[in-house]
Amino acid sequence: MNVLFEEDGSFKVGTVLSETDASMQVEAASGKRVKVKRANVLLGFNEGGLADFLERAHATAEEIEVDFLWEVCGAEEFGFADLAAEYYGRAPVPVEAAGVLLRLHSAPIYFHRKGRGRFRAAPEETLKAALAGLERKRRQAEQIAEWAEMLNRSELPEAFRPILPQLLYKPDRNRIETKALEAACEETGLTAPKLLARCGALPSTHDYHLGRFLFEHFPRGIEFPELTVPEPPADLPRAEVQAFSLDDATTTEIDDAFSVTWLDERTARVGIHIAAPGLAISPGSPIDTVARERLSTAYMPGTKITMLPPAVIERFTLAEGRVCPAVSLYVDVDRTSFTIRDTDTRLENVPIAANLRHHEVDELNARFEAGNHGEGHFVAELWFLYGFARAQATLRGKGPTGPGERVEYSFYVEDDRVRIEPRKRGAPLDILVAELMILANSSWGRLLDERGAAAIYRAQGPAGRVRMTTAAAEHQGLGVSHYAWSTSPLRRYVDLVNQWQLLAVLRGGSPPFAANSETLLAALRDFEVTYAAYDEFQRQMEHYWCLRWLLQEKVSLARTVVVRDNLVKFADLPLFLRVPSLPDLEPGVEAVVEVAEVDLIDTQVRCVYKKAQQQESA
Repeated sequence: MNVLFEEDGSFKVGTVLSETDASMQVEAASGKRVKVKRANVLLGFNEGGLADFLERAHATAEEIEVDFLWEVCGAEEFGFADLAAEYYGRAPVPVEAAGVLLRLHSAPIYFHRKGRGRFRAAPEETLKAALAGLERKRRQAEQIAEWAEMLNRSELPEAFRPILPQLLYKPDRNRIETKALEAACEETGLTAPKLLARCGALPSTHDYHLGRFLFEHFPRGIEFPELTVPEPPADLPRAEVQAFSLDDATTTEIDDAFSVTWLDERTARVGIHIAAPGLAISPGSPIDTVARERLSTAYMPGTKITMLPPAVIERFTLAEGRVCPAVSLYVDVDRTSFTIRDTDTRLENVPIAANLRHHEVDELNARFEAGNHGEGHFVAELWFLYGFARAQATLRGKGPTGPGERVEYSFYVEDDRVRIEPRKRGAPLDILVAELMILANSSWGRLLDERGAAAIYRAQGPAGRVRMTTAAAEHQGLGVSHYAWSTSPLRRYVDLVNQWQLLAVLRGGSPPFAANSETLLAALRDFEVTYAAYDEFQRQMEHYWCLRWLLQEKVSLARTVVVRDNLVKFADLPLFLRVPSLPDLEPGVEAVVEVAEVDLIDTQVRCVYKKAQQQESA
């Protein structure tokens, strides 16, 4: 006797060699012998032609209409042999019964299995829903194939345009657009950004990188809502000074300015004047909500995304020719020894006489280093402030410093061209600004602590890690007992928060935030994360513009300096790259590399070592 049985989810046939009440010894057409449980045997027959039995049964199944079977089988559970008899109107031959079984088994959405060889027809509503799902999948598969083919031809499907940011930066693999894009990427061997760029979907590589940042940090866009610009108090006293600021040419958020008043032959009064938006913007106000969400101005070469709306910045920036509300720290200084005799903090309107720009006064650096300051607008004041700043550095244990070996770079982007200018750190004017900011931040941090007002401090202990905290603690790296960022309220949210606390103390009121305030702690945590992300993006875009500069200047051979192993730094660029072909050279050795390929999407450069600088030209 022959049997049709089920094993591991598939149907097989064989000849029975022996049997017991529970099982059978069966020899398949291939000659393989298996032990089959009786419960797994679905059909016994004596018909010959065992070798092609299943093939004939499958052919029979293909001739059976599934819809007709579903209509005639009824709503009750049934066995395949019974349905076969009803279908053929007689006792079916074995191959016909097997054909019905195979057809039922192949249509699970029509027939639900209820046991071996037993089924029940799917309810009509269930079947309709399942068929609709199959049809939908069929149409989706056709659409995916059509879109993938368009992408392969470098054509962008219109359906992709509204969701391009999502496809680029956070693809949803459940969407058919993503499936089509992945299929095309596999076919072309390109990454999604490069394939979409080939299809003309990216206006520029710059927009691609900027878009990723905006997608993550500004999902609702960078435009500000309609806001009313608040006015500061009208009764602020006017300072009897002529203040001046010192900033880069591109700075619009001018937070700080300085003044020097010659009180007498022995004493000068140094004024450190900080913009005071906190006098008009209150915690919880609509403008605060915007600033709290952004937390900082985000900088990148060629542009920036400000923390505060432009109209608010314009109202409170320390602009030349205006009288601006400010928090002023006045320091009476001995004109000979530069020792501090007295300090005082005031809220006032400060006349801003000039906004000095670095490119206008950079020549003073060389003169100050030589000890010959000469003449010029505010030169005497700057010279005195430089001497005072050096004394403050010594007092902090840092000692007099001059330009160091570390170089900073300024990026200027105009008309899609980039200019990168190196500048050594520690120039006299840099020291001047840095020391006066440290003095203000440390003085006001100490004042807030002494008055029992909460503040957000930057602290550094023996381990060297800088952290932000609401507990007053020393900053060992700077050599000060307190350090609370307070000098950039137009650009950093923690500075604005600290300014609110400071203003309350100066006015004799209650600060808006307590030390254990969840609002204060949340602002601290969010600021740290956001500020670090903005800083990382700025570095990434500076790296990108370095690569743009290489292409712009058509650099084929470049001078580099070995940092370690195969890591090099390009001369006159803040660009660090690994050169796999670099031989074993000592750090500091100059090496010439060939710029073989620049990839602006992956922001990578492939370089090939040519020679060490001390080697003779080939």
